[in-house]
Order: sequence, then structure tokens, then C-alpha cells
Amino acid sequence: MKVYARTPLGLAQVQVPRGQVYIIPERCKGCEICIEFCPQAVLQESEAVNAKGYHYPEIVPGKEGACIHCGFCTIICPEFAIFSADDGELSFLAGRQA
Repeated sequence: MKVYARTPLGLAQVQVPRGQVYIIPERCKGCEICIEFCPQAVLQESEAVNAKGYHYPEIVPGKEGACIHCGFCTIICPEFAIFSADDGELSFLAGRQA
């Protein structure tokens, strides 16, 4: 039996969305939900603690460009301590990163 490989039409034009994760450490309560739900495993628990004594998430070294801007971290954070922005919004938010 011969198997024919198929490729989707327009595959060359498909672009994977890219974004950047922004964390507000002062708001975080260390629930780690964002770390568990990140599909690209961009986040990890930091060694540092915030003023409340919680370990907040940080970007895994070497995965700075791996965020696909899915928005799971933004949606799931109960304290609104994390959000992501796509490449088009990066220039606007560059001065706001904590």
C-alpha cells in the first residue's frame, strides 16, 4: 500500500503568532496556575519573592521568544498579575515591563 503525503494549501503563508509575557510581581500570589497552563512552558517559578512573600513566575532562560500569545496566562490569572502582548504591541509596552 502506497501512502501519499499531503500538505495543507497555503502552508507557506502560515505564520506562528509570537508575543511577549509581562509579569507584575507585586500582584502575584504564587498560585502557579499560569506555569501549569502555559502550552509552550515559557514560565517557571522564580527564586525571588515579592513583598507578600510569594514566589512569582518568571520566563525560562532561553525561551524568551517562545511565547505564542495564546493568552492562557492572562485569562487564568486570578490576580491579573500576568499578561501577554503580540509583536505589534511590544513597542508600546516596552517601557512598562516590570
